[in-house]
Amino acid sequence: MLLTQGYAAMTAKAALRPFSFERREVGPQDVLITITHCGICHSDIHQARDEWGGSIFPMVPGHEIVGIVAQVGSAVKKNKINDRVGVGCFVDSCRTCPACREGSEQYCEAGMLLTYSGRDKDGQATQGGYSTQIVVDENYVLRIPSALSPAGAAPLLCAGITTYSPLRHWGVGKYHKLAVVGLGGLGHMAVKIASAMGTEVTVLSTSEKKRHDAIRLGASEFALTTQHDTFTRLQRRFDFLLDTVSAPHNYNDYVNLLKTDGTMILVGVPDKPTLLEPFPLILHRRRIAGSVIGGIRETQAMLDFCAPHNIESDVEVIPIQQVNEAYERILKGDVRFRFVIDLGSLK
Repeated sequence: MLLTQGYAAMTAKAALRPFSFERREVGPQDVLITITHCGICHSDIHQARDEWGGSIFPMVPGHEIVGIVAQVGSAVKKNKINDRVGVGCFVDSCRTCPACREGSEQYCEAGMLLTYSGRDKDGQATQGGYSTQIVVDENYVLRIPSALSPAGAAPLLCAGITTYSPLRHWGVGKYHKLAVVGLGGLGHMAVKIASAMGTEVTVLSTSEKKRHDAIRLGASEFALTTQHDTFTRLQRRFDFLLDTVSAPHNYNDYVNLLKTDGTMILVGVPDKPTLLEPFPLILHRRRIAGSVIGGIRETQAMLDFCAPHNIESDVEVIPIQQVNEAYERILKGDVRFRFVIDLGSLK
């Protein structure tokens, strides 16, 4: 076994602290990655505090992982030592169900194996990227294009693919009008990616402070949702809404911003349910849909799309010793737009 250093939540809601644990030995199809950077996703906080239920402790969070290949198994064909690679939200799936066969492993019928807080086929808990190294099957390892910086690329492995996948699936592109609800870690990536696809983007936010950033990132318009006339002025304006907000809010207000046949896509996960009124959907044949991350092929396609368009996450790089402070700042909205841990600080 490979002794590994990390930071872990030992119980729900406990502050993260230094933690030593063991990774499996490198098997024939495995890649050992020395982790250099790992993004902090809001879902790390939800999981570490067991806010969704089912969290496994001790827990080393982190599923936005970038690093360097340090060792490869005897049967590995896709990676070689010193390659810069990434690992996203999952590290295995059943590989045989229809979803896996078509490259949509995130919808694996047996359930994708999460990078952390999951259990592998041997019943061992998976541990994530707030650590010095990780061992992953080569089929779940991603190539990081050289044009991307390691810190800026790390959040693409969750925030990037979470927004890229629904935009591609619903064919959002030129001649469409898209509203992005919320300008945080997910929302700022949605603006960058959709703008690069040629889409006309409007950012809807509760904060006037986000206006400058919205335009800088590529939005053509910004509107405050705290001003009630926003919802009358923009009625039936948009072909699509991409809702990235994880705080409770009224979906019905936003549905009315859609044109006939418009689609509202949910990627944020509020911790409380929202009541839906049927008539705004029925009378204009509107839809509300959901999407979660992307498969391995699609995630690689996202990285390869971002590289020539110079799309990275806007990040604040921190040493791992500041991770608990970063969690509190995320909850206060005090980050532009993603924290990334420099794992060199752990060595």
